[in-house]
Amino acid sequence: MKALYDLPAPGKLNLFLHVTGRRADGYHLIQSVFMLVDWCDFLHVELRADGGLSREDLTTPLPADDLVLRAARALKEAGGTKLGAHVGVAKHLPSEAGMGGGSSDAATCLLALNRLWKLDLPLIELERLGLALGADVPFFLRGRNAWVEGIGEQITPIALPKGRFAIVKPPRGLDTRSIFAAPDLERSTPAAIISGFAAYDGASVDNFGFDYGHNDLQPVAERLCPQVSEAIQWLGHQGLRARMTGSGSSVFAAMPHESKLGHPPPGFQVRTCSNLSEHPLVGWSDESSGSVSKLM
Repeated sequence: MKALYDLPAPGKLNLFLHVTGRRADGYHLIQSVFMLVDWCDFLHVELRADGGLSREDLTTPLPADDLVLRAARALKEAGGTKLGAHVGVAKHLPSEAGMGGGSSDAATCLLALNRLWKLDLPLIELERLGLALGADVPFFLRGRNAWVEGIGEQITPIALPKGRFAIVKPPRGLDTRSIFAAPDLERSTPAAIISGFAAYDGASVDNFGFDYGHNDLQPVAERLCPQVSEAIQWLGHQGLRARMTGSGSSVFAAMPHESKLGHPPPGFQVRTCSNLSEHPLVGWSDESSGSVSKLM
């Protein structure tokens, strides 16, 4: 096997996101439901016998040392291989959008190179490498919608109904670090439990739990980037209830019925997506994610 092409790296939406505390090392503790969507980046991975690692930007230019290259270096070192790889990245997910695009790219890179280099590292080892790259990477490696806790490493797979969503990305992005560093960020939301989310009256296929919880990062994001509020208001004018995903700046709304969206404000990107029951590459490493809890 010399190459792997058209490998998807799907984005995610946070149905809610609570910050429940902060560890002594500064990392924030969260609770959230992460949901995969069919808006994807794509990776093309080719074997290099000379041991080198390189990346080609097939669409949007990426930073010189992005998470894909960092993931490749970490796996090469952990696996002790002398092989290398050339990775082409077709970027479609917006950056600084709260959709986990960079983390998803890194996860797909780890899964692909683990196979291409024939390392056969177990999923638990890939997760260890992934967590050092970014808190969302283990979720994408597990490959199933999940209830996520801790700093992102406590992952409980859940089943969600099929749904359709409108996603709006404002022209401006948001830096995750600036959100979590904000002094006015709420950091003490009471801890919840999965059964509470599942049993909540609002947790239905019609609104995907929009009556449950909130996104603690959203007030800070709206202060730093008023375009977040503008995107939420625009979706409201379409008759849809919107919420920010992750650390923003993208916002999303469930579309219980087929809706025709109007023209967004200038520069705003709008996309309709469906959720995924699992990552297209699920099973590319050993399965150790546990049973799936059916919710909603």
